[in-house]
Formats: sequence, structure tokens, C-alpha cells
Amino acid sequence: MGTSETLPKESKDKSHKEIIRQTTEKRLNYLVIILIVIFSIIFVFVTKKDSSIDDYINSSLIALQFQEEPYTYPWSDSTEDQFLQKVVETAKGRTDNFVKYDDSYISIDYPGGDVPDDTGVCTDVIIRAYRGAGVDLQKEIHEDMSANFSDYPNLWNLTQPDSNIDHRRVQNLEVLFTKYGKVLPITKNPEDYQPGDIVTWNFTSSLVHIGIVVDEKSADGERFLIVHNGGGGTVMQDVLFSWEIRGHYRYLGRESGTNPI
Repeated sequence: MGTSETLPKESKDKSHKEIIRQTTEKRLNYLVIILIVIFSIIFVFVTKKDSSIDDYINSSLIALQFQEEPYTYPWSDSTEDQFLQKVVETAKGRTDNFVKYDDSYISIDYPGGDVPDDTGVCTDVIIRAYRGAGVDLQKEIHEDMSANFSDYPNLWNLTQPDSNIDHRRVQNLEVLFTKYGKVLPITKNPEDYQPGDIVTWNFTSSLVHIGIVVDEKSADGERFLIVHNGGGGTVMQDVLFSWEIRGHYRYLGRESGTNPI
């Protein structure tokens, strides 16, 4: 039978204190490491934040410098420019109105008829803009279609004019602008598209679209913006070359002149 040795009480106390000391040292080492990591993260964050603030301030100052001299289109005192300026101002003003895209057929008054003010399609942007300058496209198209119905495309199986809808169709407006306005070149040069010009596009393979060039420029200063309604309401956007252009016109009203088809 073996015998067991019992450590003296003093030795036991020393051993216990050593364990506590080692444990405490380990915990302090861990704490130091954690604090170093935390301070490192804070340092990096503060450094990046200061840099971001500096960048933001610098970019804001640059933006303010550009805003000090906003682009102003040089409208002249000519009758044509004064008319087109009214059209453009009315079109831009329409972007302040909420408009739900709605292509429903609606019976409206004639002349001067309009669908509800909070609804409309792309053509209604043009119709309303021209009414602001005193030209009623509903009346002009109805009168011309009544006298020259065969000049207009037979896309809707109509046998006679319909003043409720004829002027709200892009293809009919294109005929009117071609007959009584100026047909302008279709190019990729943004300088060829000036405020007051009407542009039509092949929006999709089966849809056509229309908008008006206004006197404010894109962020890069290269193109004039377009007021249009492509389904999201009346807006002013940098979309001149977003779709295939099919028509480019300047129109002062049916009485202003005639360009034979």
C-alpha cells in the first residue's frame, strides 16, 4: 500500500498565487490587444471621415463655383424666339404638376379641349405647351384633317377626323409639323437641337414618343434637356439621344408658313 505526500500549506498558497498572477497577466495582455485594435479602428475611421469631409467640402465648393454662373440661353427679341420661349416656359412649368400617365380615350371639348389636368400622355405635354403660347394644336389638326384627311396616316381605321383624339397622336403631329413647320436635320450633334425644337423618337419597336427641347442644359453642359412624359409624369431630363430619333421640327403654328410634304 502506497503512501501519499501532503504539500505544506505555505507551498499551496504560493502555487495558488502564481496561478492568479499568470491568469491576471493573460487577461491584461488580452485587454491591451483589444484596446490597441479599438484605437486602431477609431484612428482609421476618423482619418477617413476627415478625408471624406474635406472631399465633400471641396466638391461642394466646386459645385458652387459652377452654380455662380448658370447657363442662360440667349433668347432674342425676334417674334420666333419670343413665341418659342413661351412654349418652352410653359413646358418647363408643367414639370411642377403631378401627372399620371393615362392614354385612355376621353371625350373632350372642342376647341380648347383637354383631358384632366392631372393625367396625360407624351403628346399632351406638347399640346399644353403650345396652348401657353396661344396655339391650339387640337384645332389646327382637326381643321387640317377635315380638309386633307388623306394626308394623315391611316393607323387607327378611322374614316373621318375625331377631335377627341387626333391631336394626341404623335404620327398626326408629325404630319402637321411637316406641312406647316420646319423639318430640321436628324443628327447626332447636340448643337443641332435648340430650345423650342420638337423631337420624336422610336420609343420601342411599336411605340413612338415626343418631347420638346428646353433652354436648360445637361450636367456636363453638352445637351439641352427635354421635357416629356415617358410614363412617369411630365419631367425634364437629359434624354435627347436616349432613343432613335425619327423626327425633328420647329413649329410656330399653322399660320406661320407651309412646307409641302
